[in-house]
Amino acid sequence: MVQPPPPTSATVRWIRLIRLGWHILHGLLSAALVFPRVDRAARNRRIRAWSAKLLAILAIRLSIRGNPPQGGAHGAMVVANHISWLDIFVLNAVQPLRFVSKAEVRDWPLIGRLVRSAGTLFIERGKRQDTGRANRDIEHALLAGDLVALFPEGTTSDGTELKHFHASLLQPAVDAGTPLYPVALRFLKENGEIDSAPAYIGDLSFVECLQQILSRPAIHAELHFCAAISPHGLNRRQLAGHAHNLITSVLFPARHGRISGTTGDLPDASPTGSRPTDTRYPAPAD
Repeated sequence: MVQPPPPTSATVRWIRLIRLGWHILHGLLSAALVFPRVDRAARNRRIRAWSAKLLAILAIRLSIRGNPPQGGAHGAMVVANHISWLDIFVLNAVQPLRFVSKAEVRDWPLIGRLVRSAGTLFIERGKRQDTGRANRDIEHALLAGDLVALFPEGTTSDGTELKHFHASLLQPAVDAGTPLYPVALRFLKENGEIDSAPAYIGDLSFVECLQQILSRPAIHAELHFCAAISPHGLNRRQLAGHAHNLITSVLFPARHGRISGTTGDLPDASPTGSRPTDTRYPAPAD
C-alpha cells in the first residue's frame, strides 16, 4: 500500500498563506481600480489569470478533458457538481463564468467583494419568491451572450457522491434556448484517490477548510466538460436529469456503469467533429 506523503511543514503553510493574502489583496485592487475601466474580454483575461495563480499558490494542479464553452454572441449555461469554495476558481482558471451564488456570499469578507466584481448573480435561497427574479436575471445574462454557471445540488459534498439536482434555476436555459454544459469536478490525491481536503462540508469553517488545503503537498483538480445538451424539446427537469446522468457517468463509472443520458444518447450542441482534449495547466510564473 502506497503511503500518503506527509503534510506540509508549518513554514510552507505560512508562506502559502502570506502569498494567498497578497494575491487576494491584488485581486481586490484590480476589481476596484481596473475592472470599471476595461471591457468584458479584458476582465475575463484578468479573472482567468488571477484564478490560475490562486491554484498555483495552493499547489493545486489542474487538468481538463472535453471542450469548455466559449464566450460569444450566444450564451450558455454550465452546471457542475459542488465540493468546495475552490470550485469557482478551478472553473474560472479555464473559462471565466458568471456564477449563481447564495446571497450570503455577497457579504463574506474579501471573497464577497471579489465574486461581486466578477459579475456573480445572487439568489436568496430561503425565499422561494426570489427564484423568479433570479431566473429573469439569468435569462438576461444568457441572452446577452454570457456564460452562466451554477451548482444545481444546492450544497456541497465530499466528492464521493452526487446529490439530487434542483431544476428550478435551469428554466432560463430552456426559455433562452441556450445549450447546457455539464461539468464533472473532482479533487484527487497523488495516488488517484478522492481527496476530501478541499471539501467545504458540514460544520467545517472556511478557516478549517483552508488549513486542510494548505497542509497538502499538492492536490490534483480534474474538470471533465461533457458534451453540451440542447434544451430544445426538454423541460427543466429533463434537462437536470440528463446533466445529472452525464456527470454521474464520468465521476462514478464503475459504480453506475453505462446509464441513460450519456453523450451517445443526448443531442450534442458542441461543434461538429470536435474531440475531447486533455490539457494540464502549469503554474503561472510569479
